[in-house]
Amino acid sequence: MEKYLEIGKIVNTHGFRGDVKLQSWCDSPDVVTELECAYRKTPSGYVKMNIVKSSVHKGMVLIKFEGVDDFDAANALREVVMYADRDDLPIDDGAFFIADLIGLEVKDIDTGRVYGVLKEVVQYGMHDIYAVETDNGERLIPAVKEFVKKISLEDGIFVSAIEGMFDEV
Repeated sequence: MEKYLEIGKIVNTHGFRGDVKLQSWCDSPDVVTELECAYRKTPSGYVKMNIVKSSVHKGMVLIKFEGVDDFDAANALREVVMYADRDDLPIDDGAFFIADLIGLEVKDIDTGRVYGVLKEVVQYGMHDIYAVETDNGERLIPAVKEFVKKISLEDGIFVSAIEGMFDEV
């Protein structure tokens, strides 16, 4: 499991005093406002950036980082993906970080048949969609209790498939 998880990308500056706009990739942009620091990845490792203040405005997170005090310094961060230490992120009991699910085998809950590997989680509307790479190409599964019966980081994702869900196209 990765120590640092992606939380979003800096997409623009905000004002002239060094604030930036971050597009949050978390369940809610409010998650980012609870952090005291974030990290940016460099060739030599992750660099800690202390957060002086943050707020949500029109779905974006406005952040003021310590030491980023003018437009030019903020503009240099544009397009930078930001990370958080997994220990700093809140997670409910029974919930999982998406990064931990990618690569897990997707199996039939009744037979144990391996359908494929979770390739991507698409966050769309009311619920997530699991993109599963199978021998017959990619298959999409709504991440709802009707289909996804159990998730174990050790054993995989167990599903109850309906007819045609994993058949050859």
